Amino acid sequence: MTDLLTDWITARLAERAAGEGLLDVAYATVDSPVGRLLVARTPRGVVRVAFERERDDEVLEELAGQLSPRVVEAPAQLDEVRRELDQYFEGRRQAFDLDVDLALVHAPFRRRVLEALRSVRFGEVRSYRDLAGAAGNAAAVRAAGTACATNPVPIVVPCHRVVRSDGTLGQYGGGVPRKEFLLHLEGSLPA
Repeated sequence: MTDLLTDWITARLAERAAGEGLLDVAYATVDSPVGRLLVARTPRGVVRVAFERERDDEVLEELAGQLSPRVVEAPAQLDEVRRELDQYFEGRRQAFDLDVDLALVHAPFRRRVLEALRSVRFGEVRSYRDLAGAAGNAAAVRAAGTACATNPVPIVVPCHRVVRSDGTLGQYGGGVPRKEFLLHLEGSLPA
């Protein structure tokens, strides 16, 4: 009974904080076919999607240190994010309609790379070179790779859709098996 009471109190506090404009970062966890995800949003949009290989306490510390100390577990604030992720994993959604907040991305080129990534459609892949060119500097292939590797909003900002010029998968922050799974889900795994 104590857990139910604690959950109820936490939910009421989160609702009140949001209602009074005191909730800067809301977070929740989502079960998915690629494991548990920690998702977070600000009033501007989804700011973080973290795979379970990242420690929750470190992710929350990052959010508190870089965005605001007012980070609250508030699952109701992430209902739309969770709904769209569920639809994506069920094969019923090919594009996310979520607003994205890139506040954790400070380097201008990395931000341009992530913005360019949003135009890579479901079922397509691009090379790191193509992505660097789309972001304004075709020679900055390694920088494009770094932008993908440090993408704070994977899946929603689809860095899994970027492969090496020779067609091999390359690395992925969630691990190569997750990248393979996502590309299989989208029907775009290179031969």
